[in-house]
Amino acid sequence: MSAPVVYLAITNHGFGHAVRIATVAAKLKQINPEIVLIIATTAPRWLLESYIAADFIHRVRGFDVGVIQSDSLHMDLSATKEKLQEIERNQQQTIASEANFLQTNRVKLVLGDIPPLVVPIAKAAGIPCWMMSNFGWDFIYQAWGDSFQSTVHWIQNCYSQTDLLFRLPLHEPMTSFPLITDVGLTGGDPRYSLSYLQEEFNLTEPVERTILLTFGGLGLEAIPYHNLEYFPNWQFITFDAKAPKLPNLCCISDYKYRPVDFMPLCGRVVSKPGYSTFAEAIRLAIPIVSLTRSGFAEAPVLLEGIQDYSQHQIIESQEFFQGKWQFLQDEPLPPRQKEQLLKNGSEVIAQTILKELE
Repeated sequence: MSAPVVYLAITNHGFGHAVRIATVAAKLKQINPEIVLIIATTAPRWLLESYIAADFIHRVRGFDVGVIQSDSLHMDLSATKEKLQEIERNQQQTIASEANFLQTNRVKLVLGDIPPLVVPIAKAAGIPCWMMSNFGWDFIYQAWGDSFQSTVHWIQNCYSQTDLLFRLPLHEPMTSFPLITDVGLTGGDPRYSLSYLQEEFNLTEPVERTILLTFGGLGLEAIPYHNLEYFPNWQFITFDAKAPKLPNLCCISDYKYRPVDFMPLCGRVVSKPGYSTFAEAIRLAIPIVSLTRSGFAEAPVLLEGIQDYSQHQIIESQEFFQGKWQFLQDEPLPPRQKEQLLKNGSEVIAQTILKELE
């Protein structure tokens, strides 16, 4: 009997969606090493490999646009709209060619996070399409006014044909999906011992004075690194390739390391609203300092989530970009909720997929 083939399709937006589906892919391979994974994404292979230790096929395809951005906070709505209209115009051609690919490669199941077009692609190929996310793109574009409403209806029509949605924590209602099962947080687990990282990167300050600065795959246009001079006895960790050389700044450039690997060394994670960073920090009980983000409907949902389930601080952009980072001298606030979120989302999704394929 041939090994089952699963096709994983990732939204063409930032790195967070790729990270969380990669955690599911890694679990699938751990439980059943024989499974064949085809991962359709424009995200770089190194990012997928930093989470998936086993073999997979990387199919460089983008079925949606997400939001066109210059960095993690600044969005270009008109360019986004143009690209969405182009995708809609070409959808029949895209559906036909990719459905043919699925049939030719005997794919048994499609899992999307969360490009709308993969649902009609799977339907055309006659195979089930499952989705995983904490929001749908209809929710994001709905907030952008009348000019996006025809696209919203098109997306809702695609999502309404989904066979199953794994709804992640920190979510909007996601009412476009007919069948929903709630799961716990997804996320990667740290791979290295604290002593190894401390020695390898000469990290000598205590946890409470160690800060991880991480702003997703697109980063920020201009992190105000000059503020680090106010904290000479602290250490800061960044994955920003453009970061300056400073005595108290450790810049990680090797792709085998991920932000989640360094989180246990840190007293706080400073970030922008993003599910994957928040989920990995909550799973490890690391306090989160988040900037606000205007114009993106997911951001208030995520900020509510960290207030409920994490030690947290929420700061305005002005405080981050123009202030002297006084927030680092303040204590994080405790979570509002007593109960904790489940942390086994990646495992539950993987096990459900494998059960379906039996």
